Amino acid sequence: MISRRDLLIGGGAAAATYAATSFFPLIAQNAPSFGAPSVVQVGFRKQKLGDMEIVALNDGVLRRPLAAEFVKNAPLDQVQALLKSQNLPTEYIDIPFTAFLIVAGNRRILMDTGFADNGPATTGRLMANLNAAGFKAEDIDTVVISHYHGDHINGVRNKAGQLVFPKAKIMVPAPEHAFWMDDARMNAAPEAMKGAFGAVRRVFTGLSADQLTQFQPGAEIAPGITSVAAFGHTPGHTLFTVQSKGEKFAFVADLTNIPQLFARNPDWAVQFDMDADAARASRRKVFEMIVNEKMMAGGYHFPFPAFGKIEPLGTGYDFKPVA
Repeated sequence: MISRRDLLIGGGAAAATYAATSFFPLIAQNAPSFGAPSVVQVGFRKQKLGDMEIVALNDGVLRRPLAAEFVKNAPLDQVQALLKSQNLPTEYIDIPFTAFLIVAGNRRILMDTGFADNGPATTGRLMANLNAAGFKAEDIDTVVISHYHGDHINGVRNKAGQLVFPKAKIMVPAPEHAFWMDDARMNAAPEAMKGAFGAVRRVFTGLSADQLTQFQPGAEIAPGITSVAAFGHTPGHTLFTVQSKGEKFAFVADLTNIPQLFARNPDWAVQFDMDADAARASRRKVFEMIVNEKMMAGGYHFPFPAFGKIEPLGTGYDFKPVA
């Protein structure tokens, strides 16, 4: 098991574990096995929040076989039974990718970025959906990153290395940045993990102080938008709450991968969590906050339109998408 110390200041154990569970390579390799997933026909959804507007922007979806290692601490037959009880396939998992745009007055704040043209064929749709929703890349003044897994950061730059959102200031959690930009940790990492470090450097190296800003989780990053530490999935995994006129929204990023599994069973651990114990604690704490404060919730891997209500269900929670 990876300790908090390993995650925040150590390299060996955390690196070895992450090399075996690196998110993008696994799903990219396994995606074609059961055919292509269904394409979201309308890839954006707008929702009012007080004086603000939340826009869900789908970047695509990938399909991967459901293997025993996907849920690290539950037998495969139990996982399949839970999926079957919800009339979902039991042989494979479809994983969608949805970023969120906050429209607040003259501000346009994008939370996570998708793949751009750096991912598999069924991804990279965020820009088309942004345009369909009535916005251009140049309209985005701020990009906020939840964590440094490739499906969240690769959309900062296209394959040619150009910034996709040329006028945006990029804001990142300081603990996450420190972990992935540590040269000693990268050099000590197993060979299979060096690509993940390299991807981070491809995205963030060369950005000026005006372009890249680090924040401490817990800080208000813009009026009405507050960062929330939710460590465990990665060392600096950070969520964001948005508030306007008494209405509240929480972008939970990768707090749960596949809510039909990990919201209903918050103590289950997906293979991509770097510190399963910390992720489990974060998951329960954040879900409790969302329920108690009657927040609307949006998740990066939630089924499109990717936001709705979180309600208690048994010993866990249920995600109910907006109608």
